[in-house]
Amino acid sequence: MGMPKPAAALTVPLTQLLNVFLTSPCPLCDRTSPNGICPSCRKRLEQERLLAPLQGLQSSLPVLAWGGYQGSLRQALGLLKYQHKPALAQLLGSYLGQCWQQQPKLSQAQTGQPVVVPIPLHVDKLSQRGFNQAELLAYWFCRQTQLPLASQGLVRVRTTQAQHGLGAQARQRNLDGAFGLGPAFHHHRPSGPVLLIDDIYTTGATVLSAAQTLRHYGISVVGVGTIARAMPSAALEQS
Repeated sequence: MGMPKPAAALTVPLTQLLNVFLTSPCPLCDRTSPNGICPSCRKRLEQERLLAPLQGLQSSLPVLAWGGYQGSLRQALGLLKYQHKPALAQLLGSYLGQCWQQQPKLSQAQTGQPVVVPIPLHVDKLSQRGFNQAELLAYWFCRQTQLPLASQGLVRVRTTQAQHGLGAQARQRNLDGAFGLGPAFHHHRPSGPVLLIDDIYTTGATVLSAAQTLRHYGISVVGVGTIARAMPSAALEQS
């Protein structure tokens, strides 16, 4: 009887063996992908990118939105928010960061480097969900842009009804007094303005209320960055 052949691992490149363990399902389609989100789903996401991401530059709160809240981007945000797919936060937060870097008009409108503040969840909702999707997105946005992050710049001091299905006036009443200054700014106000980050922008009631709270304490707000802006046919904000 001849000697047994060497282990199969010797004839298979080590990288191929490692890929068996390092690949994971794409969070959008469940196909195995070595890079988290498969190329096909990335392409579909990028089809929702807005050609004109910056709106309201002359308004009190300019809005920078990477994409439209529809199709694959709407699906991705739903999976991030309700099924905790962190790979999506990394990709989408980085996309928004790249969008910021390509908008000199907004960055030049500020005085001083902005501090990034995510829209907070109330502690009860945070406990139920286990994470704040806006904070995850803001983290990866800051990794891309190298801007400072103040995760606790704002706090949500009272629970609010879901914004979905509410009219404009009801949305504003729902958010009256919802936010307070967070511990990050209690003793050390930022030297520059704040850039708010949220996942979805619909009527703007949420971010306007947050901006009003910061401005009440003398903190300027340069604008809001959001992954998706609701399109005319899109569902209303659910955060």
